Amino acid sequence: MKILKTANERFEHLKDYPFHPHYVNCGGVNMHYVDEGPKDGAIILMLHGEPSWSYLYRHMIPICAKAGYRVIAPDLIGFGKSDKPTKMEDYSYSAHGEWLLSLIEQLQLNNITLVCQDWGSLLGLRIAAENENLFAGIVVGNGMLPTGNMKMPKVFKWWKRFARWSPWFPIDKIVDSGSFKKLDAAEKYSYRAPFPSSKYKAGTRAFPRLVPVEFDDPESIRNRKAWEILQQWQKPFLTTFSNGDPIMRGGDKWMQKNIPGCKNQPHITLKGGHFLQEDSPQEFAQAINDLMARY
Repeated sequence: MKILKTANERFEHLKDYPFHPHYVNCGGVNMHYVDEGPKDGAIILMLHGEPSWSYLYRHMIPICAKAGYRVIAPDLIGFGKSDKPTKMEDYSYSAHGEWLLSLIEQLQLNNITLVCQDWGSLLGLRIAAENENLFAGIVVGNGMLPTGNMKMPKVFKWWKRFARWSPWFPIDKIVDSGSFKKLDAAEKYSYRAPFPSSKYKAGTRAFPRLVPVEFDDPESIRNRKAWEILQQWQKPFLTTFSNGDPIMRGGDKWMQKNIPGCKNQPHITLKGGHFLQEDSPQEFAQAINDLMARY
C-alpha cells in the first residue's frame, strides 16, 4: 500500500487552528488527532465526516475544553494530517473502524462521549454499539447508521457518482456549499491544505461508495446488529441535527423514537446546512457541555 503524507508546511498558520499535533500508528498508518483540555477530564471524541477533517471542529474544541473536558478530535485516515493511502481500494468501512478503534485502545479512552456527524456517525455509532462499555453517551448531528433497507435520496446518488467520476473534486467548495455561511479565503485554504494534489484525495473519493446501500451488504448486516444494541441503548443519546441538511433530514426524529436513551433529552434543531459545525458551532458545543453536566 502506497502512502502519502501531507507536508507540515501546508498546515502552518491555519486560521483558528492552533492545536498541537499528536499521532498514533494504527496498523501501519499514522493517524493524527487533536488532544485539548485537561488530561483527567471526561472524554469527548469528535468524529468528522466527508470530506472534512478535524478543522471542522476548530470552534467547538476550545469551548468544550474550557468547560473541563478532554477533547479528542482525530483525522480519519486519508484526511487532514493523517496518512493518505493513494488507492481507493485501500479504504473500506471495516478498515476505517479498525483504525479508529486502534486509536481508542492506544489512548486508553473510556467513559467516552461520542460526538459525530456524517461518516463520523457511520463509524462512531457502530463502534459505540460494539464497545458499549467504553461509552458514556452519544451526540449525533446530521448523521445516521445505514442498514441497506432505507431508500437513499437522489442527492446522495448524485454525490456518489460525482465523488467517483468527476475529474474535479474541490474539497473547500464542497464544504462551502454544504454550509449556510460562506467560508472566507483562509478557511477555504484550510480545508484544501491536506490535499495538495489529486493524488492525496483517494480517501475522500472512496467514502461515498463505501456507504452500505444494499440489504445484503456485509456492512449492512453488521450495522443491523449494531442497531439491535442501539435500540436498547439506555445511556444519554442527544440529537443535534440542523434545519438545512437535504441528506440527513428526518433522521433525528427516527432516532428519538427508536433509541431509549433519547427519552427526556433536550434535543435541538440547530441552524445550518450539512456542516452544522460551521454554522452553529457555539450552540452545538454548548449542547454537548450541557449534556455532560447532567451525567
